[in-house]
Amino acid sequence: MKSENQTLNPEFHFQPFTTIPEMKWLIFGTFLILYLLSLLGNVSVAFTIYTVNSLHTPMYFFLANLAFLEIAYSCAIDPLTLATLGSARKIYISLAGCGTQLFFLTFLGGSDCVLLAIMAYDRCVAICRPLNYPLIMTWRMCVSLVVGTWAMSGFLSFQLCLHILTLTFCGNDMAIKNFFCDLPALMKVACGNTQAQEHGLFIASAILLTIPFILICISYVFIAVAIIRIPSALGRQRAFSTCSSHLMVVLMQFSCTNLMYLCPVSCLTPTQVRVVSVFFTFVTPVLNPLIYSLRNKELKEAMSRSLSRIMLSQKKSDNFVNKGQKTRQL
Repeated sequence: MKSENQTLNPEFHFQPFTTIPEMKWLIFGTFLILYLLSLLGNVSVAFTIYTVNSLHTPMYFFLANLAFLEIAYSCAIDPLTLATLGSARKIYISLAGCGTQLFFLTFLGGSDCVLLAIMAYDRCVAICRPLNYPLIMTWRMCVSLVVGTWAMSGFLSFQLCLHILTLTFCGNDMAIKNFFCDLPALMKVACGNTQAQEHGLFIASAILLTIPFILICISYVFIAVAIIRIPSALGRQRAFSTCSSHLMVVLMQFSCTNLMYLCPVSCLTPTQVRVVSVFFTFVTPVLNPLIYSLRNKELKEAMSRSLSRIMLSQKKSDNFVNKGQKTRQL
């Protein structure tokens, strides 16, 4: 039997970070800078890989897809968070709006984690079986892996959204103790039984987090064994340098998501949940392109060449405009 206080069309608002106006605008400015930096960094990586022919390889194809996922992930969370921080009054979001945001968060975040596992497999094949690498990592295989990742993440995300529709909410003004909608936060404000939703979240987390992390660990065990067998120190250093940036991104990504979705509900306080959420929604999308661009010599040089070409093209365009203005004046 449904509760008499059950709300058919509930609306939610996000609990503010602080009630102090000065601190509120400081947080707003910091988040805005991080959001713009994440867009700039990931767009630069994706644009460089797309325009430089020498980077049209499986490794950089996966990296470009990772940059695209980071852009979309930031756009799914950051604008609403900034609007909430910049508004003088509460901003409400409907259950359908929460479900839509949850879908994109799970779809993009899950695709991100699975793609990192695919990138680990790519590096494993490149280091352990270099002669067979072109035969194994064909373009058809690469595209199939990416499309399969999107399809699986989309299916699981849709299932989680259906679970939201079965939650029971009581009251018209419910505060989510985070700055975005996710299933754990919604389950905390629900007034009915959430056991089915907890099971669904556990299954999705196991498929999108636990299994990819295990596959990454297995890949790096094979990589470590192959690197140890390389006779020259320079060869070992080069082999490790191709994986170091990916390994750093993996550690950041999975350490945060595992704390959020695999730990028990009572494991983290609401404040700790927010800190972890800020790190993987605002900080990680900024650090990922920075890590890859600084630790990958080939990508760094390609980005420098692309920037030089853009600046040279802009300079030529300005000179042409100036010459045209002088000609009209004469």
